[in-house]
Amino acid sequence: MVKASLGSVFAERILYVSLTMTDQGRRGPGCAWFVIPVKVGAVIQFENVGLRYGMGTEVLRDVSFQVPPRSFQFLTGPSGAGKTTLLRLLFMSLKPTRGLISVFGKDRARISPRELPLMRRRIGVVFQDFRLLDHLTTYENVALPLRVRGRDEASYRQDVIELLKWVGLGERMHVLPPVLSGGEKQRAAIARALIEQPDVLLADEPTGNVDPPLARRLLRLFMELNRLGTAVVIATHDLTLMDQVDARRMVLTGGRLDIYD
Repeated sequence: MVKASLGSVFAERILYVSLTMTDQGRRGPGCAWFVIPVKVGAVIQFENVGLRYGMGTEVLRDVSFQVPPRSFQFLTGPSGAGKTTLLRLLFMSLKPTRGLISVFGKDRARISPRELPLMRRRIGVVFQDFRLLDHLTTYENVALPLRVRGRDEASYRQDVIELLKWVGLGERMHVLPPVLSGGEKQRAAIARALIEQPDVLLADEPTGNVDPPLARRLLRLFMELNRLGTAVVIATHDLTLMDQVDARRMVLTGGRLDIYD
C-alpha cells in the first residue's frame, strides 16, 4: 500500500508502505510503516494571518509560523485563546480574514472547492469529543472515510485491521462506541484520523478526557507516529503532558502567537 503525492510542490512527500508480519522491520502486530522523505519545504505556513468573526475584534492577529515536515509541536494557551480556531484554519475549514496560508505549497485562497476534499485527506484530525458514530463498530468507524469515498471493503479491510492493532484495539474492533472506555474511544478516533495516511495530524485536546497514565500512553502513540514521518500538532493546556517531550511550543495569548523552540 503506497501513498502517492497529490502535487509536485508540497513540503515533504512521505510514502508509507504497509508490510505484513513476515516482512523485516515490522512495527506492532502485523503492521509496519516505513517513511521515505522527499524534502521540498514547509508542509503548512502562515504569514501574518488574522481572523475575525463578523464585525467583531480579531480572534487571531498577525499569526506567522510554519509546520515543518516530520515535526512535532504543541499548541497551547488559556481557554478561549483561539486554539480550536487555529486548528480549523490548519484543516482549511475556515478562511483567514487576512494574511497568507500555504498548504502543501499551495495558496489556501487559490484552492478550489473541488480540490479542497483532496487536500484535506492529507490532514488527519482527532477531535476532542471523538465524533464516533454509536451505531457503527470500531472497525466501521475507522473505515468510514474510505467507505464514503466509495472504496471496496476488500481493498482496505486488512489495512484497517492492522491499524487497529497498532493503536491497541485489535480485540475491540467489533465493539460499538458506547461500550468503549474513554481511552479506547480516543484511540479509535486517532486510528480513523490515520486511515488515509495523512502528512499532518492535528489533535484537539486528545488527553483532556483521560487519566494521566493513559494520557502518557496516548502521547507515546503520537510520538511514535511522528517518528515514522507524520507532522503532529497537539492542541492542549496540559503542562504536565508537554513537559514530557522536548518539542516546540506555540503559545496563543490574546490572539497572538509566540513560539518557543
